[in-house]
Amino acid sequence: MLKKALVVLGVLLTTTACNAQSGKLDSTVLLKSTTSWDGTAYTAYPAGQPELTVLKINIPAKTTLNWHKHPVPNAAYVASGELEVETQDGSHSIRLKQGDTLAELVDIMHRGKTGDSPVELIVFYAGTPGVALSE
Repeated sequence: MLKKALVVLGVLLTTTACNAQSGKLDSTVLLKSTTSWDGTAYTAYPAGQPELTVLKINIPAKTTLNWHKHPVPNAAYVASGELEVETQDGSHSIRLKQGDTLAELVDIMHRGKTGDSPVELIVFYAGTPGVALSE
């Protein structure tokens, strides 16, 4: 019992010290979704050992990416620039700007296009070892 009380006291003191030194913690959910941006439901994570990957991707201005698909769930944050994403079948497109997030498509062919400015993306992938992030 004493051990539990000391742990709780330690946490409270640490939390109080952090708040006193740097102000209150502010947390904002940027993206939480069970579907990709086109409304397709995510079905499951890949089987096997989880492997998380975070990439910073810089795309030059006036660039059209190749058609591709992702075999694993992933999400993007637009750090700068504007990007249009479209599906290969032409049924869906979305325009993203700085500060936007995107719940990416899984196993659906798509591509991105930049405009007059380059784009910087931070992309989080939830995959497994040995599985490509894009195909």
